Amino acid sequence: MYTYKMPTELFFGRGSASKIGEKVLGLGGEKAFIVTDKGVVGAGILNTIEESLKSSSIPYVVFDEVESDPSIETVAKGADLLKVAGCDIVLGIGGGSAMDAGKAIAAMATNTGNIFDYVGIDKIKNKILPFIAVPTTSGTGSEATYWAVLADKKTKFKTGVGGWAMMPVMAILDPMLTKALPPKITAFTGMDALTHAIESYVCKATQPVSEGLALHSIRLIARSLRKAVANGDDIDAREDMLMGSLLAAMAFNVTRLGLAHAFAMPLGSKFNIPHGLVNAILLPHVMEFNLMAIPEKYIEIANIFGESTDNMTQMEAAYKSVKAVKKLMKDIGITQGLGDFGVKEVNIRSIAEEAFTSGNVTVNPRKSTVEDLLNIAREALEGV
Repeated sequence: MYTYKMPTELFFGRGSASKIGEKVLGLGGEKAFIVTDKGVVGAGILNTIEESLKSSSIPYVVFDEVESDPSIETVAKGADLLKVAGCDIVLGIGGGSAMDAGKAIAAMATNTGNIFDYVGIDKIKNKILPFIAVPTTSGTGSEATYWAVLADKKTKFKTGVGGWAMMPVMAILDPMLTKALPPKITAFTGMDALTHAIESYVCKATQPVSEGLALHSIRLIARSLRKAVANGDDIDAREDMLMGSLLAAMAFNVTRLGLAHAFAMPLGSKFNIPHGLVNAILLPHVMEFNLMAIPEKYIEIANIFGESTDNMTQMEAAYKSVKAVKKLMKDIGITQGLGDFGVKEVNIRSIAEEAFTSGNVTVNPRKSTVEDLLNIAREALEGV
């Protein structure tokens, strides 16, 4: 027996951002609170959105102070500003950090205390303000998930606030908004999406709906990530990547992920490694560890990437998926290892122990121990 739930309305297509004003009106919004970052503002990405809001006579406030891994202080500041301004609908415009901060600010506009009072799942008591997610990157998939990942910068601790109450009421996905993304960030976020898709596809909680979503995501990313990195103006590739990111998120939102994401929290918070990059670094090592648990699925992944698996043993064919991912990483310029970010042998045990507490460990296809995670992290010290 399986259940699949997706309460968010999805509005996808080139030029869809120009309809934001109409969508806000349709949701009954009278004054919008835009949550974003200075990079999005500086790139001129807000122009289309602001014009749409103005054409629909919707006043708005821009809060552009979101940082990478948004902090509890940023969420509190945004929520206070929203209340003073009297806004009644929130737009999260940007990458995962902006969308996650937007979710959290929408929640704290209607709930008391501190956002970290609601760590975990389904802790939010009051209905959040209507939240519209507008991704400008193709990786996190936050527009289709019920998690907001936040950080306590003082303690270097990252955690999540989640639950169906945190789902955006709508996501507006316009590939035109992703054209300004630099090649390096395109590569990092694209590998984040690929990791989402692969880990969801092979995990123990997989189900027929999520499998279909994840497989198509892998197909789109396999055919278009190189193109998007090579030429950011290739709108077909940008569209594939945005759809691939969305489908991967729709898959993992009901399944969770695996060991690469278990590592992402401690490594991201303690060593400031970008989320997509740390997933990329860990992915091939985690795949290799998992091969024996579910080789037929890794063979399918290898075939999607165009690898020939004829006349091979099952494990040889499955390993072709690892080689395909490593080849992709090299082609898009991701060759770093954890050691390039200051991670040393002495750090590995504490990282492995913290990663082992993640809920993603329990759904990973191969049962693991702290020692297994320690070995994976050790192998990831060197780049591909």
